[in-house]
Amino acid sequence: MEKIRIYVQESYLELVNKTKWPTLKQLQKSSVVVAIASAIIALLIFAMDRSIRFVLEGFYNLF
Repeated sequence: MEKIRIYVQESYLELVNKTKWPTLKQLQKSSVVVAIASAIIALLIFAMDRSIRFVLEGFYNLF
């Protein structure tokens, strides 16, 4: 039980004293980058899906 207490205590101290948390401005910038990247990836997947659908419908209509 003592090992668990020491582990929790050391983890807490590291979280409070050694961890550098981002500022609100940094967090907002990162969030904008993630949102834009997600939108671009979603559009790419949508375009690939539509193009594959177009090709496959053309292929299946041959038979």
